[in-house]
Amino acid sequence: MMSWETWQFAFSVTVPNLLMLLMGIGLRRFRLINDEFCDSASRLVFNLALPCMLFFSIATNHSGLTHHLLLMSFAGVGTFISWLLLELAAPFLVREKKERGVFVQGGFRGNAAILGVAYCAMAFGDEGVAIASFYIVMTVILYNVLSVVTLTRSLSDCEGSGLAVFSMVKNIVKNPLIVGILTGLPFSLFDVPLPDVLIRTGSYVSSIALPLALLCTGASLDFRSMLRTSNTAILASIARVLVVPTLLVLGAMLCGFKGMTLGIIFLLSATPTAAASYVMTRAMGGNATLAANIIGLTTVGSFFTTALGLLLLRGSGMI
Repeated sequence: MMSWETWQFAFSVTVPNLLMLLMGIGLRRFRLINDEFCDSASRLVFNLALPCMLFFSIATNHSGLTHHLLLMSFAGVGTFISWLLLELAAPFLVREKKERGVFVQGGFRGNAAILGVAYCAMAFGDEGVAIASFYIVMTVILYNVLSVVTLTRSLSDCEGSGLAVFSMVKNIVKNPLIVGILTGLPFSLFDVPLPDVLIRTGSYVSSIALPLALLCTGASLDFRSMLRTSNTAILASIARVLVVPTLLVLGAMLCGFKGMTLGIIFLLSATPTAAASYVMTRAMGGNATLAANIIGLTTVGSFFTTALGLLLLRGSGMI
């Protein structure tokens, strides 16, 4: 039987984030926030607050890049294998060719940079966020590259898909999250100290990232649309919150990861589908409604699967 400490740990990680989502839903219902606020706030989080948080997490962590090369390698290989397995399964599970890319993207592309970081911060504090940043730098790049590949394959006859490669490279180079992480690496590698006043200012800016992102995520959920969802959305959601996390955690255990690092791998892999998948699907002429339904279903479902996973890992003494 699991101890109270195990239950308390699992719920202390997931419940605060769930409450923030529910608060976002409530604020939207009472018209205290609207679409315009969510659009502006999301841009602020993505372009400033979250890159700032990732930068300072890495820049002030002087354990160095070399200590996390195995984790980064695992993140890259694990993400690629998850994508490849879904690509191979898509023709058998999704009848409509143009929806296969949306299915694959929804299944492998997690929201590690926002909800994943929020989970890690709740579970392991600043050290957890710093370690997670090294994992995220690989996944952010691969999420963009592989999403363009899979959408281009399934939407090959759609207007605008010919510009996909150029758009992919441009988005990767200009991605604020990647810029924030890569900018912080030299400070970590060469043990360069930052002035206290700069660290304190960065802490103020960073502190708005996760609460604001969670509020906007909650406000953007459309439950009526989720109730009308398709089998494709359900299958992609099962892959995202159950199949992929299970495979990655088993793989991590085989590679020798344990303790906090194993917990971080699970928390980042168990996240719902990234909101960016909707933007990319819509921009490339795919089924944006399907993409939105997958995001909604996985956002709700991931809280339950994450809590269950934490209970099992913590109860068995693995983290």
